[in-house]
Order: sequence, then structure tokens, then C-alpha cells
Amino acid sequence: MATIHDVAKAAGVSAMTVSNVLNDRPHVRAETREKVLRAIAELDYRVNPAARRLRSSRTGTIGLAVPDIAQPYFGVLASHVVEAAGRRGLRVTVEQTSAARDRELEAVALSRRLMIDGLILSALGVSVDDLRAIDYPLVLVGEKDLADELPQVSMPNEEGARAAVAHLLATGSRRIAVLGGIVEDGGMASERLAGYRRAHGDAGLVPDPALAVPAERYGIEGGATAAAELLRRGAPFDGVFCMTDAVALGALHALIGAGLRVPEDVQLVGFDDVPAARYANPAISTVSPDHEFIAETAVVLLERRIAGEQLPAPRRTVSPFSLALRGTTRRA
Repeated sequence: MATIHDVAKAAGVSAMTVSNVLNDRPHVRAETREKVLRAIAELDYRVNPAARRLRSSRTGTIGLAVPDIAQPYFGVLASHVVEAAGRRGLRVTVEQTSAARDRELEAVALSRRLMIDGLILSALGVSVDDLRAIDYPLVLVGEKDLADELPQVSMPNEEGARAAVAHLLATGSRRIAVLGGIVEDGGMASERLAGYRRAHGDAGLVPDPALAVPAERYGIEGGATAAAELLRRGAPFDGVFCMTDAVALGALHALIGAGLRVPEDVQLVGFDDVPAARYANPAISTVSPDHEFIAETAVVLLERRIAGEQLPAPRRTVSPFSLALRGTTRRA
């Protein structure tokens, strides 16, 4: 295998000049650059990534810490982060934190101990004070308001929920339940609940509190249980907004099992656009954030943090979204 010294000898230049060309430094003359590039091609020289990282004191590995990798959204996020990192020659380690403060802090500490270059953290348990005490490259994903202390990439929670519920209203629903949306946590649930309420306000309606039912961990089983509780309460409803697609999958199962027709008797919409939503029967209409945008932006921001850049405020970037209208809603 050719070395940088072999390239230098073939091009009639120093090894430092070859390094300058490889790193695209501007002060190399055009004819010299051409000679070096020709020698690289002729010798099929390839950069040794491990050696480059050793010289830069970096490992080429970043971390991703999420609450629950079994939840469909976090599986989708992890897949896109791995792809975005791979395009930059980076590898990814994944940690599960269960949304607990001590485990989120441990994920940061472990990343540092393992000499991982930086961490993308779905922060739910940590506080602003916790973050201020961390001297380590971090980028946040998620919705918890952490006062712009760190760069953050989040979902279009309020606007996405507002658009989803507005579609239910536009297609005839008037009594719309919300499953998983009664916890005022300052994060995802609060923002999606605000969008649910705003859509009602836009239509001159006030949602019935009896139609708001919590869902355990925003998962499939929690969605089925929440839908069963909604049915048990006996309050009439003709639409359901679910906080996540996992909740929607469970709710759909329970509603159909109770003999309701979807969307003829009751419309249903989720949030996240995970792959399973497309293959439900009927396929679930959902708020579709740009997952690739979220992952790509988080990885790019983390690279900049690792390089020591101070990113300007405001540091929160919100993903674009669309509505993926499928079989659980009617057409306008």
C-alpha cells in the first residue's frame, strides 16, 4: 500500500506538501496540486483514517443516548443518525437512558471515559444546571426547553399537532379525543397538547376534558389501554389525535376490536410517521417530520461542537413536516 512518502517522491514534493493538498489548504500552487493529485491517482494512495484520527486526538466515534430504543421513533432516529454519521466517516454508539436524569448524566460520563468525540442526547431528565456543568461536546434532540444552553434539534410538535387536528376538523370530526396528552411536562406532550388546543380554538371550539386520556410511555400497549379507557368513559367522540404513532397503533387495535369503523365512525391520526404506521390496516394518517433532517442537522452541529465552534443563538432548530394522509382519516 502506498504511503504519503511514496506520493511525495512520485510528485517530486515534500510529504508536508502532500499533506497540504490532502487537507485542501489554499496556499499550494495549482500546478503542484495537480502533480500531487496525479501521483495519488497513479499510486492508488488512500488516507489512513485511524492515523488521521490519532493525530487529531479524535476517535471518529460519536454517541447517541435516547430514552427507549424499543420505541419506534427512537429506532428511526438512531437509524438516520448512523446513516448521517457514516457519510462523514463516523461511527455511532447507542445508549438507553430510560429518560432518567442519572442515566442521562451517566451517558455523558461514559462517552467521555470511552473517548467518544461527542454525544447526541435526547434530554428529558437533566436540568439546565446539569448542562451548564458539562464541559463536553453535546447536541440535544427532543423538546424539553433547556433555555438555548446547547444546540438542539426538535420536532415540529405544536404546529404538527395543530395541522393534524385541523385536518380532523376539516373532514367532519367535532369531538376529538387526545390520547397521551394531559401531562404538562414542558416538553413534547405539552407542545402537542398546545397544538391540539390551538386547532380547536381556530375553529371556535373548546375540547371536552373528558376526551383527554393519558397513555403509558406513549407506546402501543399504552395506546390500547388509553383507547379502552376512552370507550369506558362513554363520552361521545368522532376523532382521535394520538401523541405518537405507537399510541395510534394501540388505539387503532382497540377501536376496531370494539366494533368501530375507522375512519367511517371515528377518524384517527398519529405523530412521527414511523414505518409501522404505513403497514397498519388501515394505514395510519400521521404528522411526518423530516427524520433525515433531524439526524443530519444533529450530526453536523455535533461535528461543529467537536471542532470547538461556538454556535450562535438561537440554537434550537425545528424540523419541517408534512401530513401523511392515509386510511384512518377521510379526505377533505
